[in-house]
Amino acid sequence: MAENNLYTFENEEYKKTYWHTCSHIMAQAIKRLWPEVKLAIGPAIDNGWYYDILADFAFTPEHMEKIEAEMKKICKEKLKIERFELSRDEALELMKDEPFKVELINDLPEGEHISFYKQGEFTDLCAGPHLDSTGRVKGNALKLLSCNSSYWRGDSNRETLQRIYGIAFPKKDELDEYIQKIEEAKKRDHRRLGKELGLYLLMDEGPGFPFFLPKGMVLKNTLIDFWRKIHKKYGYVEISTPIILNRKLWERSGHWDHYKQNMYTTVIDDEDYAIKPMNCPGGMLVYASEPHSYRDLPMRVGELGIVHRHELSGALHGLFRVRCFTQDDAHIFMTWDQMKDEIKNVVKLFDEVYSVFGLTYKIEVSTMPEDHMGDEKDWDFATETLKEAVTEMGKDYEINEGDGAFYGPKLDFHLSDSLGRTWQCGTIQLDMQLPERFELEYTGADGEKHRPVMIHRVVLGSIERFIGVITEHFAGAFPTWLAPVQVSVMPITDRVKDYTDEIYQKLFDAGIRVEKDYRSEKIGYKIRQAQLQKIPYMLVIGDKEAAEGTISVRTRAGGDEGAMSLDEFMAKIKNEIDTYAF
Repeated sequence: MAENNLYTFENEEYKKTYWHTCSHIMAQAIKRLWPEVKLAIGPAIDNGWYYDILADFAFTPEHMEKIEAEMKKICKEKLKIERFELSRDEALELMKDEPFKVELINDLPEGEHISFYKQGEFTDLCAGPHLDSTGRVKGNALKLLSCNSSYWRGDSNRETLQRIYGIAFPKKDELDEYIQKIEEAKKRDHRRLGKELGLYLLMDEGPGFPFFLPKGMVLKNTLIDFWRKIHKKYGYVEISTPIILNRKLWERSGHWDHYKQNMYTTVIDDEDYAIKPMNCPGGMLVYASEPHSYRDLPMRVGELGIVHRHELSGALHGLFRVRCFTQDDAHIFMTWDQMKDEIKNVVKLFDEVYSVFGLTYKIEVSTMPEDHMGDEKDWDFATETLKEAVTEMGKDYEINEGDGAFYGPKLDFHLSDSLGRTWQCGTIQLDMQLPERFELEYTGADGEKHRPVMIHRVVLGSIERFIGVITEHFAGAFPTWLAPVQVSVMPITDRVKDYTDEIYQKLFDAGIRVEKDYRSEKIGYKIRQAQLQKIPYMLVIGDKEAAEGTISVRTRAGGDEGAMSLDEFMAKIKNEIDTYAF
């Protein structure tokens, strides 16, 4: 990185250090205003920072304003930030009035010197790093965003804390731009749009279990049809495995021991069963159900499997974090020497899918974690193969050290939407362990039995979550091919009702999703309502159109495309649908 960019937000490390310093400034401001509160943790995150606070009152917008004002004072004071270390006993004495800090200190390894950062009268337990002065932070370019509840250490049996989020930038215009994006994101909130557009509901009777309405099902099924078409093109077959399977299977896969707290379980005929949290073990049984030759490989098997995972209630968020979702899984069984070509094949599929939605992405290569299974030589080979595959395709990647799954390295695809926000959807995971656990085999050209290697991969991540992502990406104005209603036909008067019926029927018979608006309302009102429902096209039918055998075409953006024949319009819209235009 160029020297002059070291101390700018182009440097990720500097940006995180800046935001981490802001979290300490916020904590100092809170302690100045309310000395009795207790501090938990305050890390930098992807977009700013937060600090978890234990207080006997709820932080309101008025409290947030006071904190923000005090933070600006601390920035103006230009307090020197100093790091120092203490022994465990000295650290415990210093933090004796902060119970969460005491707990963190006690969890540190014996004999380790413990670091603190001091600014003015405020000292906090912290590994750092930080800026050298509070004056480095621009007080006019910081803002507190929200306050939510959280559990200490994510444990619902522990203390309920208040988590205050903030953001800051080196320049005020950067903050203003960010706030503008937040306001735009609020307008695009998929939870609000889902309800307004009649797509889906999130109800108290089923927390984390979304309800899809008729229009939402059209959207969901259209997305699934597209998924099936693409996968057929790339040589996949589709299976469906049971939602409930017995405990022995989950013990064999390792989920019963390592994932049981996230699984819903039941008892059938005095035997333990679990509702599947993922599709993989069922896919292993399908492969193992018949013998395979090397000639069968690679074997690409897709499944749109409904899975259930027990998420904490505080973690639920619209369609982004649910307890029941449809995972667009695929498992590819292959030989070791087919690995690179199969990775490339999956990346090509990802490119084709994401380009249809106008989504770009960055790739992360996640490498071997400490608690991995299997031979390190196999890990090294698999990791290098992932890197070589994407490099040979002319793509860049970043390394996410130690964040691979316990069974193999992976590629994660972070999508960027129209507001520049990132979403982790697609993933390609190499697995050398499940084929071993399930004793999967194929007969090689040498006539001997061999163990296949496997790829787990999802392209959308989950159908429900992806719908949430694209609802916000398109602000509910889905491209014509995906829109639940593609055309609304609306007569100006009852005199043209028969002609309007004829137009409607021809569109319907051609497979176009069309509705008719025969309400006794003015045409301007009907057009406005169709625009609010984000319907791509409105066909206005009056006496002139009926007499000339034409239609008047309008778009949801308010554009008047003028009069044209129905055949001309149908050719236009069918081309949009067939080419996935947006």
